[in-house]
Amino acid sequence: MSELAWVPRSCTLPTEERPLRAAQWDALFFERLISLLRPQSLHLRLDPAGGEGVEDRVRDLVEPESGCCSFFTFATTTGQGLVPLSHGGIRAGRALT
Repeated sequence: MSELAWVPRSCTLPTEERPLRAAQWDALFFERLISLLRPQSLHLRLDPAGGEGVEDRVRDLVEPESGCCSFFTFATTTGQGLVPLSHGGIRAGRALT
């Protein structure tokens, strides 16, 4: 089983592009993530540390993700050195990897 086997069938991102997209999210989280919080079972808040280019990087990932995975909803904000990313519509017990 592939490590991306959790991707729902309704995702329209071509299968061959999924590992690259996952790697981009992984890199962002590895390099910048300072906290995450699940305030509700279908809501995940991720707080990457801000810095030069981080807000654009987050938005550059969120925009295509919203297009191919309409079952996800994203909201980004900025403030206090963070680029908070709210992510809704995921099933409880699953997180972005």
